[in-house]
Order: sequence, then structure tokens, then C-alpha cells
Amino acid sequence: MLYFDTSFIVPYILPEATSGRIQQFFKDHHAAELTISDWTRVEFFSMLAREVRAGGLAEQAAREADMRFEATMAQSFLIVLPDRNDFDLCKRYLQRFETGLRVGDALHLAIANNRRAEVFYTLDKRLTRAGKLLGVPVSTGILGRV
Repeated sequence: MLYFDTSFIVPYILPEATSGRIQQFFKDHHAAELTISDWTRVEFFSMLAREVRAGGLAEQAAREADMRFEATMAQSFLIVLPDRNDFDLCKRYLQRFETGLRVGDALHLAIANNRRAEVFYTLDKRLTRAGKLLGVPVSTGILGRV
């Protein structure tokens, strides 16, 4: 199982500098391996809403991006529901102050770790560092490639 946090999914749905490499990454992997959580769904829409409020994205464009996201995730990804064990591990991760984790990132790491993900993919450098401190197999996936 390969677990993806929201930062890795955003350029798959919205055009960004890394979009081409992200799209190629997903073409190179089988859908049966790809996993996100319901938390990713909430975080993705939160990012869209923040962009709308900041004036960087029109409401209609945000709704269309959300529809693409939901359709793509439903077709190509296993979507797991966080459970009590995930929240318990999330809290333990947050108690490791040296990681600098925010709650959403700690929850992603807990979900991936509790489900024994082979790799946790993120484009967030702080999250990569925290995952390594916690012994979670993290990777940026594409950032080493130019």
C-alpha cells in the first residue's frame, strides 16, 4: 500500500509546477496500490476553500476541481476511514514536540503507519522530516527527479 498526503494529490488535480511529474508518477503505479484517507478529502476541499477566500480561485473552478478530485479518488484510490487507533497514534506523534507536526499531518502519518504503508508520499519537506524522525517510510517521490 502506498499512502498519499494532500500535498502530493493537489498537483494531480490542479496545475502546478510539479503536475507533469505527479501525473507520470501515478501512470507508473497500479491503482490497487494507491491509498488516501477521508481526511485527505477534507484537507483537499479546505485548500480549495482557502484559495477561493484569498481570491486565487473562482468558486466554480473550486467546485470543478473538487468534482475531478472526488471522481479520480473514487476510481483510482482506496479511501480509508481514520479510526480510534489512528487518533491515538496521532496524539502520540504530536507529543513528540521535536517533530513540529501539525495535527493534520500527524493524522496522515498515523493512518499510513497503522496500515503498514510501504511508502508515505508527500511533497511537504517538514512532514518528510517528521516522518523520518518517527520511523515512517516517507518519500517525496518526484522531488529528486528533474
